Amino acid sequence: MNMDWKSLKKLRNMDRDDVLDMMGLERSTPTGDFFTGLGLFAVGMLVGAGLGLLFAPKRGEEIRAQMGEAWRNRREHADEFAHQIGMETSPGPTAGKMQ
Repeated sequence: MNMDWKSLKKLRNMDRDDVLDMMGLERSTPTGDFFTGLGLFAVGMLVGAGLGLLFAPKRGEEIRAQMGEAWRNRREHADEFAHQIGMETSPGPTAGKMQ
């Protein structure tokens, strides 16, 4: 590789981002790494909760009934809260199906 003074001057004017860009990389920030880790942790929690429900000692019918009841109660509490603060709510997409 033949290097002359002009090439060396170009290297002196390059900063870290220029070098990373030439290699096809980008700068990593600790904040970005933190939120990536936090997102992976949240996904792991959801997967763990799903596996916990899958391998729970209760029958599937009981768990589904319990989860449906909890979902209905959650919806009712949200409607009551919205009514208290003066918001109108519309029935959800499954309002007629859940009896």
